[in-house]
Amino acid sequence: MGAAALLMLTGGATLAHGAADGTDGAPAPDGGGHAAHSTGTGTGTGTGTGDASGGGKASGASGTGEVGPVGGASRSGGFWMRADGVFSPPGSFVPSDALTYDTALVPAAARIEITQYADRTSHRVGARLRGLVPNRAYGMHVHTSPCAADPASAGPHYQHRASATADPVNEVWLDFRTDRNGDGEAEARHDWGFRDGGARSVIVHDAQGGAGKRVACFTVPFSS
Repeated sequence: MGAAALLMLTGGATLAHGAADGTDGAPAPDGGGHAAHSTGTGTGTGTGTGDASGGGKASGASGTGEVGPVGGASRSGGFWMRADGVFSPPGSFVPSDALTYDTALVPAAARIEITQYADRTSHRVGARLRGLVPNRAYGMHVHTSPCAADPASAGPHYQHRASATADPVNEVWLDFRTDRNGDGEAEARHDWGFRDGGARSVIVHDAQGGAGKRVACFTVPFSS
């Protein structure tokens, strides 16, 4: 698996990659070789519970511009990734990789953090969101293409195996419910990882389950 490391800030989104053996400051969470998805603010259904930031912590860059790549080898063969974004409507003066298509449900300046952790036996994707509508259920899935002004540009759900049906075993579901402050988080675990270039974004939906109106999108550089 990749051992490259990258830290940069682009249009309100901070990205960090690194090794998962703890040598670069990234914790190595416990594994898990099955699929699950969490609802609520960190309390999952099945075995998908835990801290959604478990893919690793990194100090983000501040300001604008891009920080040069940094890297290191992973003795364990694993990796972690963290990406942060601040939502803004398409066409905003300050471009962002996090787009809101419905500011009543995902206000401008709401925040999102996506983490990814993988080792030889498990693959975890976590999500944290801040500043949404309090006490509300949202759906969220990993999608195949980057975000754009048209919500449909993000393509369909990423699927491990091509299927006509949507389910959290074959896809990455990150449904969550916000608390009284409008904050929510979720985590999904699988024993499979993403194909190279196959997963490019997460879409926030107005309802939980396999479908729903697309209300926000965040372009994420998922690793394979």
